[in-house]
Amino acid sequence: MLFSSMVFLWVFLPLVLVLYWAVPGIRAKNAVLLIASLIFYAWGEPVYIFLMLLVVFINFVTALAVERFGKAALAAGITANLLILGYYKYFNFLLLIISRLLRMESFTPREVIMPLGISFFTFQAMSYAIDVYRGQVKPCRNYLTVLLYVSLFPQLVAGPIVRYTEVADEIRERKISRDEVAYGVKRFCCGLGKKVILSNILAEYADMIFNAEIGTFSGATLWLGTILYTFQIYYDFSGYSDMAIGLGRMFGFHFSENFRYPYIAGSVREFWRRWHISLSTWFREYVYIPLGGNRKGKIRTYINLGIVFFLTGLWHGASFAFIFWGLFHGFFMILERVFLGKILDRNPVKILNHIYTLLVVMVGWVFFRISIFRPSVNYLVHMLLLRPGEYSLPDMISLRLVLVLVLAVLSCGFLQTAIPGLERRIFDEKEVSLPGMVLSLVCLAVSAMLLVGGLYNPFIYFRF
Repeated sequence: MLFSSMVFLWVFLPLVLVLYWAVPGIRAKNAVLLIASLIFYAWGEPVYIFLMLLVVFINFVTALAVERFGKAALAAGITANLLILGYYKYFNFLLLIISRLLRMESFTPREVIMPLGISFFTFQAMSYAIDVYRGQVKPCRNYLTVLLYVSLFPQLVAGPIVRYTEVADEIRERKISRDEVAYGVKRFCCGLGKKVILSNILAEYADMIFNAEIGTFSGATLWLGTILYTFQIYYDFSGYSDMAIGLGRMFGFHFSENFRYPYIAGSVREFWRRWHISLSTWFREYVYIPLGGNRKGKIRTYINLGIVFFLTGLWHGASFAFIFWGLFHGFFMILERVFLGKILDRNPVKILNHIYTLLVVMVGWVFFRISIFRPSVNYLVHMLLLRPGEYSLPDMISLRLVLVLVLAVLSCGFLQTAIPGLERRIFDEKEVSLPGMVLSLVCLAVSAMLLVGGLYNPFIYFRF
């Protein structure tokens, strides 16, 4: 069930809110949220709800077992998690690699359907068990409480990845004020507008370009497709995160920010401090630092960064294109640590830093979007060499596209930084402001009209 679907907006969410406010006491409210979350997940894939229950149970038991068996219990739990994730997400990819190594002439992939959000809820459940082992939180002895933490529907299928330490107290006790709910509604409506008004419309044009045969569109048009996808994925995912944060506030939960205007970054290092923050934090806390981080010399630091970004790419998808995308970003992260970062810091013309960062990010998005290595390279060759095509750039331009693209560019951080206090006035957490109310109502009304009209409504991160 998509947050931007009519069923969620006009049936599921209102019904859950009414039931949530109708029942007394925190236990009853948690029961409503748990049942609603299981229905939310089962709506899309009823069978795989049992897989999610199993993953939660494995980590619940692991957290209890580490008290007695220590590292051995944690190792067994992590192994079980990775085997489940590996089968559903990487089984065919591993078979493909083996078949190529053995020079097998034919390879028939096995039909394995990847459950929705398996990477997100597996990582979240693992973080709970690891934090218990580290002594950062005490193990919970109620399975349903851990299940609620993992399955909470606002962040279940696409994050942000929430650590148990962040919400443990709020699961046990939380107070919700009128201002909190008002802020949650504003944040949700803003995220809905990002997703429906910007991302969905950009996706129509971006998919038209990326799904065509190479040679159909000119190199300049391929550049346009890359720019459109760059903003499509940002507004798709950050919009979903905004909706998740807003929904959390409506029910009394405070989820951390997942995006902080990544496209205004002046380096790749800064980009990753602003993009998908919960995933970056997860890899830093549970992979980079345990590997030694930057505490064991420069060479070891570079190796650790390479490992982290290799895994980041692999986490996003089972293909060489995703691995290359991760290593591509890792290469520039290392390069900036070696010497490029000092040049960027000393450069007086900061606009050049932003151009460099955006070019790196956009080239990487080509591999991410196409998700197959050779076609991605072909796309880049045609794009960079500005080769002619059957259709040129003017053939794709329309007033609708120009208006949406201009709004997307201005709203990705440039307008917010150019007008001090703009974001605070719109999204004030302590009072309902007129600009915030107007923006929320406009986003909700326009989004509803577009959805009723059958607007193209994909969601990129559901496949992860």
